[in-house]
Amino acid sequence: MAKLLFTLSDTAMGYDEGDWFFDSDSFDSDRISDTPFTLTQEVLEGGRQDGVRVITLTCENGLTISLCPTRGMDILEVFSHDGTRLGWDSPVDEIAHPKTINLEANGGCGWAESFNEMMVRCGYAWAGHPVREGNMFYTLHGRAGNLPASRVEVEISDEDRPTVRIRGLVKEKVFKGVYFECWTELSYELGSQSFAIHDHLTNVGEYPHDYQLVYHSNFGAPLLEEGARFVAPVEHISPFNDYAKPGLSDWQTFVGPTANFDEMMFNIRPYANNAGNTKVALIDKAGERGVAIAFDTRTLPVLSLWKNTDTLKHGYVTGIEPGTGFCYPVTVEREQGRVKSLAAGESVDFNVIYTLLHGADDIAHVEREVEEIQAGRETTVSDQPIAYE
Repeated sequence: MAKLLFTLSDTAMGYDEGDWFFDSDSFDSDRISDTPFTLTQEVLEGGRQDGVRVITLTCENGLTISLCPTRGMDILEVFSHDGTRLGWDSPVDEIAHPKTINLEANGGCGWAESFNEMMVRCGYAWAGHPVREGNMFYTLHGRAGNLPASRVEVEISDEDRPTVRIRGLVKEKVFKGVYFECWTELSYELGSQSFAIHDHLTNVGEYPHDYQLVYHSNFGAPLLEEGARFVAPVEHISPFNDYAKPGLSDWQTFVGPTANFDEMMFNIRPYANNAGNTKVALIDKAGERGVAIAFDTRTLPVLSLWKNTDTLKHGYVTGIEPGTGFCYPVTVEREQGRVKSLAAGESVDFNVIYTLLHGADDIAHVEREVEEIQAGRETTVSDQPIAYE
């Protein structure tokens, strides 16, 4: 098995590759030649995205995946070979550099000035809605999505299933505060319709520290539309707040773009299989296209379903968000016992897999998988926000 490893940046070495290109023609392997691909890193110029790095992996007979080392290694968008997109059209039409973002702006909602990714990590020291506690201001969804990676590397291997792995080291460190390091990894088997996220979060300090993490995964057209469906093996569901209560009657379906539709969110505890894994999916109205998300409930035990079916211009989107907890302020999550802690030197791993679904057979297969995990078990519906139960 041949393997290539490229370092694109490393702050410890004072190294930055800048614009970069590699393709399958440069890799002498019969297995790789069957799945032609290109890899690029582009340094953007101008506006709020000046200096932003974007890495794009394009597989000729598979997926095109773009991610941003400057923004916590988050995924910008994904396209399949037939043009189906995972992502959404945010009013934020530039990839904002973190240096242009004030997280404390707008009552702690400055995070929203850069929100346009297909998947953004919320964490690591905290996540959820903003809140003040003493002298501490916990801003919306934490700092992870606005932390540039300190080291970025790309590994290409021609194993039985040729694979590209893009890794980034993201540090969240504050004097007299949190000392976290997270190695993020996106792995893609060339030609596949799936890609995997594996994150390894470590408390490198000498004292325990709380952590939270939400994989804020966001989808708009063409998958999201009037009549689109959400399927999941659900143990318990409740509204996030009073506004979401009326939505319990049809929480699994979506409306089309609707003016003045406020955010509607639901708290879900999913069932899992014997290995602790679960799977959920967003499916278009025709039952021909969709996206499935599999995750490990041992470290991501809950799911938030966020419906923001506003007008197209104002961000028609739904969020499917596996997490360590729900999106209440950290003070509420702590009271409810959903905030986790890492001891000094301790690590935790997170695994999430995204799969594009093409055609009725794919849809039927994932629906069977969901039914098998549900295994006939009851779904409990509560009309009260779980934070107050």
